[in-house]
Amino acid sequence: MRPSGRAGEEVNVSRPKLWRNVGAVLFAVVVILVVRNQVKVYFKRQASARGVETRRMLFAELRPVALVNCRMERFGEPNDGGYLVCGNLLGAVKAGYSYGISGYDQWGCEVSTPLSVPTHQYDCFNTAVPQCPGGRTIFHPECVAGTSRTEDGRSFDTIASQLSKNGDGANHVVLKIDVEGAEWESFAATPDDVLQRIDQLVVEFHGFDGEAALAVVQRLKRVFHVAHFHENNFSCQAWSPPFPSFAYEVLFVNKTLDEPDPTRAALIPHPLDAPNHPRLEDCATQNNRQSKKG
Repeated sequence: MRPSGRAGEEVNVSRPKLWRNVGAVLFAVVVILVVRNQVKVYFKRQASARGVETRRMLFAELRPVALVNCRMERFGEPNDGGYLVCGNLLGAVKAGYSYGISGYDQWGCEVSTPLSVPTHQYDCFNTAVPQCPGGRTIFHPECVAGTSRTEDGRSFDTIASQLSKNGDGANHVVLKIDVEGAEWESFAATPDDVLQRIDQLVVEFHGFDGEAALAVVQRLKRVFHVAHFHENNFSCQAWSPPFPSFAYEVLFVNKTLDEPDPTRAALIPHPLDAPNHPRLEDCATQNNRQSKKG
């Protein structure tokens, strides 16, 4: 049965309306997607800009100052695993703490031997126990973190808890930490009264972006002076200036022990510094080559 002429006219009229409606819907969807993408790009750019500024602020916070009384000495391995400390400011230390030793720890041994104090060594990934002839080192197959927990059969605990368990809850200590990024959460969870009892804090930091990292360093600087900065030439990179490397070593000295010397600047690099990798160039040379290639 064929439709009447009037019905056919109504069908023909309704079809353009239908396509107009479909077109309007499609146009609205496209507009929404475009706007959503522009918003994402905007916020990504804003986040990137904030990240760059935060990184610059962090680098400025880590600029070392010369101290009046500090006499730098190198403790540990000749290259990777060796760190600078103020050797003459360790007299009140009752124990050393060495985190992330990876089966070797000359630093911990050189703290223990001349000071006649125990050095507590921590690592839950590499549980090989290093030797320390003439010193007293105590190995713990445990890692450090911001909370006490067990992951994949490995034990983690906080700095405060570990000091307390070893009888150092009220003692002054010297502490070195190289734990592949876990340092950030570990320090964020460490109470102020525990930080106050750390006479010198040697840190290999990993990474530099984020307001949380900046907050950790600013908090540490309420207790410590930054006395030394050293780039790790294992991890040089040119894409996140002003940091020359992804990993970098920092010496913090408790403000109760020394004060800045306004008459001179800290030495960067310091004469006692040594490359972490003895056969690689320093980061300035590596990064300059990367920039030319890029």
